[in-house]
Amino acid sequence: MVLAPVLPVSGRGPKRQVGREAIVDITQSAAYPLNPFPHYERMRAASPVFHDDQSGSWHVFRYDDVQRVLSEHATFSSRMGGGNPSGSGQLFASSLITADPPRHRQLRSLVTQAFTPKAVDALAPRIAELTDELLAGIEATGSADLIKELAYPLPVIVISELMGIPAEDRERFKHWSDVIVSQTQAGPGNGKDDATTAEMIEYFLALIAQRRSQPGEDLISSLLSAEIDGQRLTVPELLGFCSLLLVAGNETTTNLIGNAVLCLAESPGTLERLLKEPALIPQALEEVLRFRSPVQSMYRVTVAEATVAGQPIPAGAPLVAWIGSANRDGQQFERAAVFDIDRSPNRHLAFGHGIHFCVGAPLARLEARIALEALLSRLPGLSVAPGAELERMESTIIYGLKALPATWQPA
Repeated sequence: MVLAPVLPVSGRGPKRQVGREAIVDITQSAAYPLNPFPHYERMRAASPVFHDDQSGSWHVFRYDDVQRVLSEHATFSSRMGGGNPSGSGQLFASSLITADPPRHRQLRSLVTQAFTPKAVDALAPRIAELTDELLAGIEATGSADLIKELAYPLPVIVISELMGIPAEDRERFKHWSDVIVSQTQAGPGNGKDDATTAEMIEYFLALIAQRRSQPGEDLISSLLSAEIDGQRLTVPELLGFCSLLLVAGNETTTNLIGNAVLCLAESPGTLERLLKEPALIPQALEEVLRFRSPVQSMYRVTVAEATVAGQPIPAGAPLVAWIGSANRDGQQFERAAVFDIDRSPNRHLAFGHGIHFCVGAPLARLEARIALEALLSRLPGLSVAPGAELERMESTIIYGLKALPATWQPA
C-alpha cells in the first residue's frame, strides 16, 4: 500500500478562495465523505493547483500533475518535514514511504522479496482458507456487516501472520491503524495520536527485542538479520517498517474489499456477470481501484521551487497529490464518472507511481480477488442492505466504509 502522513487538507471556514471565485468548501458538508468526486471535478476545472492559505499546503488534482508529483522524486520529496516529528510522524520518519533515493532503494530491496509474485502466490491457499473460515460463520444468516466479518479480519490476520504477531494482539493493530489514518480524530501532535504512537513504539520495541533473542520465520526476524552495505537497520528504521507493514498491510485491502462490494452492488447486473465469468474479477478490481481508490491522497515536499501546470510552488512547500481526483480525470479516462469493469486500458494511480509504487500491491490484489470470488459463490443474491446508511471512515486520506450491512439468500 501507499500511505500519506496525516495532513490537514482544508480550513474549517465555509468558503475557500480559488482564483477570483469563492468556492463553497463542501469538504465540511454531510454529503462530502462518501462522494468527494464532484468536489474533485470542480477543483480540476477551476483550480487544479490550489494553495490552502490556512494549512499552507498545495493541492494537485489533475491526472498528469498527480502522476508527475508522485514520480519526480528529485523534485517532490517523500521526506517528512520538521526535525522532530510528533505523533505518527515519529513512526514513519525513517520508513520506506518517507525515504528518498538512495536510501529508499536500499530499504525497499529488503522487503521486495517478501512480496514478489511467487512469494505472494504461495500465500493463496492460506488466504482462501481464512476466507472460507470467516464466511462459514455468516453464510447461513442471510445478513451481516461485511467489513466486520470479512474485509477487516482477513488482511489483519494475513499481515499479522507474516509479521509473526500473536493472534491476541490483532484488535490492537486494527485500532492503531485506524487512528493513524484518521484525519478528523487524529492529527499530528494531538493527544490521541501521540498516545497511540507511544503504545505502538512500546509494543514494537518489545517485539523487536524478543525477535533479537528468539528469531522466527517471520518478516520482522528477517529485517533484524538484514544488512545494507554491511550495516543493520537502525531502530527507527525497524519501527518504520513495522508501522508501515501494520497500517499498509490491512487498511488498503480492507477498503478495497468493501469498496468492491459497494461498487458492484451499485452497478446493475455486474455481480451476476462476474458470477458467470469469474475470470473478469481481476479487471473488475482494477476498476474499483480507480473508481473508489482506497488511498485518496499522497504527501510530498518540494525540494526546490517547482512549476506545476504553470503555477510556481516554492521550495519546502507541503503538497498533496489527490489520487482520488486523478483517477476520475476525464482527460485520462473516457466516461470517468462511470464504473465500467470492461475499461481498458486502466492506468489508474491507486497504488501510486514511480519508485514509491506500492510494494504490497500484489498481496492486496490477491486477497481482494480471493475474497470477492468467495463472496460471489457463497453468498448468492449479495446486495447492500436496503436502507443502509453508509458512513465513510473518518479520513480524507483513506476511502473506506465504517460498516457495510449486506444481505443475501441464506444457505
